[in-house]
Amino acid sequence: MAVYTRHPVAAPPAAPARETTGHLMVRAYSALCLFAVFAHTAVYNLVGSVGSVVVMAALTLGALGIWVPAIARKRPTRFPWRRLPWVALGYGTLAAVSALWSRWPSATALTWTLMAAVTVVALLVGTMLSWQEIARALSTMLKFILGTSLLMELWVALVVRHPILPNFAEVPAGEIDPVSYWVRGNLFNGGRIQGVVGNAHALAMMCLFALIVFAVLYAAHVRRRGILIGWAALAVILLVKAASTTVYLGVVVILAVLIAALVARAARTPSARRNAYLAFIGIGAVGAAIAVLLRDQVLALFGKGSDLTGRVEIWQAVWDRAITRPVLGNGFSSPWVPWDPAFQGWILNHGITVFHAHDMWLDVFLQLGIVGVVLMAIAWLALLWRAWFFAIDRPRWDLDAERPYSPIALLPLLLTVSLLFEGLAESAPIMLWGWLLLILLSFKMKAVPLIGVGVGERTPVISHGPRTRQVP
Repeated sequence: MAVYTRHPVAAPPAAPARETTGHLMVRAYSALCLFAVFAHTAVYNLVGSVGSVVVMAALTLGALGIWVPAIARKRPTRFPWRRLPWVALGYGTLAAVSALWSRWPSATALTWTLMAAVTVVALLVGTMLSWQEIARALSTMLKFILGTSLLMELWVALVVRHPILPNFAEVPAGEIDPVSYWVRGNLFNGGRIQGVVGNAHALAMMCLFALIVFAVLYAAHVRRRGILIGWAALAVILLVKAASTTVYLGVVVILAVLIAALVARAARTPSARRNAYLAFIGIGAVGAAIAVLLRDQVLALFGKGSDLTGRVEIWQAVWDRAITRPVLGNGFSSPWVPWDPAFQGWILNHGITVFHAHDMWLDVFLQLGIVGVVLMAIAWLALLWRAWFFAIDRPRWDLDAERPYSPIALLPLLLTVSLLFEGLAESAPIMLWGWLLLILLSFKMKAVPLIGVGVGERTPVISHGPRTRQVP
């Protein structure tokens, strides 16, 4: 008969460690805040301008209510204040100060408030969640966007059977430009779909982000990988139906960067890595030359003209206004507020006021001049530099030089490259989810440079985390 001894050879049996309810709620709240930022147009189209302001204000106050006490409970030396992305925050400070000389002060105040709210959300996620949990929160948020986009497209195509306007407004009689619709119901008729975000290009970008996050989690051997494959298949279908040329080309660029990162990881010596870099430079130069020389043919493959769907005219108009104040710009507004007199009717596309410059660098030059461009360039180049070595350097903090790479380490690099490529034809990287990822990734990589190591990574249990087996 078994007898309990005062000198056991092992610890008494105990229940396995579990996440606290509070931390699980923080993770869920973080995913909700991410959805409100990444699918902000969906919130706007659902509850209107006033409703979206109320939603963002409530979520920001909730984020502050979680984040500030969490910092206060720690000693002042514990929070990594020096690791904050100070250059990006300096750009935000310049944006706020630009209200003193802004040509559109009300738009500056409104959009800067939105930027501040997004910054709070980014710092909440970066402070409270580990790298694994950030990837899972992004995955949850993107699944919700993909799922609701599919359901909405099915509902409009099969039940409503006619396009719907934002806020479910009454469709007026007569002709209306298709750009005005929230969802056009093109799921089965061969046209481009817009999904819950109400824009084909934005939906394509969400699909691209989803494919990146799902692939990284799959490589990390998370549980229920078969379900991830199903979600990735849905992302591919919606990506094809959204038919965004910028995103199609972005997929090629991201695959090239992924291959380069894996090759750099495989280089075992400094000379091998140096040779790899020389090869990357040569291949990149050749690819760029081909892209420039054959740009018309490449664009023609996707049904685009040499004017890039009217972007050349937009860039010219923005440049003409931006050059009048080249040093400090005309005042911050990301996005442009279409009902402000300075923007209303300035640049029209299908009769609708354009709300950004379709190029983030030109947009920054318009708003904050050369000073803003320099700050933004430093912030993004620092993020790219850090993301590259975060992805290719083997995790090491002692004499052990053979620790396996983590697939999660590729996530910042792939997201950063996708945003920088997006910035060539869109202004998304300087507002909403682009700004959130800039702050979040910059802060997290500086504060926690090793995945699974450090105070910010020590959680009792990481739900749906990696299995025991690691991939070298």
